[in-house]
Parts: sequence; C-alpha cells; structure tokens
Amino acid sequence: MLVTGVTQRDAWRTKTLPPVERVRPGLWSVPVPIPDNPLRYTLCYLFVDDAGVVAVDPGWDSDAGRDAVLAGLAAAGAGTGDVTGVVVTHVHPDHHGLSGWLRETSGAWVAMHPAERDTLPARLWGGAGTAADREWLRAGGVPESEIPDVRLDPDRMAPHLAMAEPDRLVNDGEKLPVPGRTVRAVWTPGHTPGHLCLHDREAGVLLTGDHLLPRISPNIGVHGPHENDPLSDYLRSLEQVATYADCEALPAHEYRFRQLDTRARFLIGHHRERCDEIVKALDGLGDATAWQVAAQLTWSRGWAGLSGMLRRMALAETVAHLHHLRTTGEVTGDDELPVRWRRVYSA
Repeated sequence: MLVTGVTQRDAWRTKTLPPVERVRPGLWSVPVPIPDNPLRYTLCYLFVDDAGVVAVDPGWDSDAGRDAVLAGLAAAGAGTGDVTGVVVTHVHPDHHGLSGWLRETSGAWVAMHPAERDTLPARLWGGAGTAADREWLRAGGVPESEIPDVRLDPDRMAPHLAMAEPDRLVNDGEKLPVPGRTVRAVWTPGHTPGHLCLHDREAGVLLTGDHLLPRISPNIGVHGPHENDPLSDYLRSLEQVATYADCEALPAHEYRFRQLDTRARFLIGHHRERCDEIVKALDGLGDATAWQVAAQLTWSRGWAGLSGMLRRMALAETVAHLHHLRTTGEVTGDDELPVRWRRVYSA
C-alpha cells in the first residue's frame, strides 16, 4: 500500500489535526474533529464548483466541528450559502451528525442509500429500542450482571435520534447531482447496510468512507435483531472495490493511499483468520454462546481489558463472524435464547 496523504499521515502519528488540503482541482479534504474519540477526526470532502458545493460526510455535530466545516469551506473559497447538497456515506454520527445543520443553514439536500435511511437511529430505536437491545444482548449470551455495562444508554442515544432524514435516495451506480463532475455511487454494504463509496472516474479517486481505511479494519458487527450477515456483505464489497485499483483512495479517516486492491485483499485475509480462530475456539468449547466465544478470541487489549462499549463491539464482531460461518456452512446456531453455536463437521 502506498501512502499518498503524507502530511495527513504525519499528523496522525503526532496526534494532531491535518490541514485542509486541495486533493484535486475542485475537490477538498477537510478534517472535522470527533470529540473524545481515538479516531480524532472525520475527513469531510467538498466538491466545489461555481454552481455550488456538495459536501460528503460533514462530520460530528459539535461547535468545533461546525467551525472546522466553516474553515474548510472558506479555504475552498466558499461558505455555507454555497452548499447545495450533502452526501452521506453512512449514518454514523461522526459522518452524518452535521448534515442537518448544513441543511438548515444552506437549504441543501441530504442524500443517502435507501438501506441507510432505514437504519437511522430514530427508525430503529424509537419505541421498542430498549427492549430489543436487551433481547439482542441475551441472545448473545451476555450474563445478566454484565447487561447494564454493555446496553445502549437511552440518554446517550437521544442526540442521535435527531439526525437528518434524507431528501434524496441514492442507489448503486447512480450519478450524483454534483455540479461539473460525474460522480457515481458504489454500494458497499458491510460496515452498515447502506454504506456508499463515491467514484469520480475523471479525477481518478474513490471516496471510501469507512469501507476501506489504510490502517484499521472498520467494525463489522451484528448490532441488533434487524441484521443478518453483514460480514458476507462486506467481503463481497471488498472484492468489488478491489476492481478500482487504478484509483487513489480518499478515506473518511486517517490518510489517503493507493493500491486499494492490496488493502482490500489484506482485509479479506484478516477476516478469514478471525473465522479460523472462532472455529478453533468452538472446537474447544463445544456448544457455546457468542459471549463465550468472544472471551476466547484475540483482542488488542485482551478480553479482560475490554469493558462497556468495547466489550459490546467485540460481541457484535463475534456474532457477525458466526453468522458468516453459518452462511458458509462451517457452524450452526439454534433458535433458543441464548443462541448456542457449534461446529459443523464434514462427513
């Protein structure tokens, strides 16, 4: 993999915010801070034309985030009144949080994939959210004593319920209304059901959102009863994105890079190794819950070093791999609560 955003990488290493950069004529990279988060910032991209500005992933809604977007627009010779549209690769708050503010201040439209609209927190969490979350945790085998530490906190969820509904829906292969450019949507489900990458063929770039990052693997998890097999979706999406090998990758975090096909192949191998580790764990455990399997796996901090949301994310990742292994016929799980998983041995 070849790092092209060298200044961004240097800032990442020194734990500072990278500068606003013009990465192509009419295309700007703007770092937007994420409060109290190890990712530190989201890279918002601005397509700038005399006819208007389209922002991609404006970032987390905070005073510092709004200031960063304003500074980025100013560097590009624009202001909020020039923003005609917002495209969201996915609806996580570090990407979609400021979309509503931009729409309110500029009258811009907000666009996303239909599957992403359907997973907005207000749609999934409204009404039965707390009960459904507890049921999912119990299905994963979380001990009752641990549920208070790993459940979704309704108070912390509240700000995310107000994130903007879309004005436009964007499907795979669709040309986006970006003035002066031909930018097409590439549907890459996995990290979220409606995740989009954006391809500007003439500029030779692929905006990869969280689908493909240069240093870390995005979380691929089953986060509730509405999700089935996101890891199989993600692996297929990686194969698809590998066909854009001639593009420079413009990710939403960290720094720009080339040889994205090499990075995609590495991540496919990474998930196969994790699947092999789960199969090995089940060989030793026999029938086991996802929670019990997760406790046997390799984590950067060790299972004992995880707590709260980190332990929840580890569980979600483990469930995703178990669902993928069920799809491939290597494991099976029953329909009882908690779900117990076991190996399928070939005759």
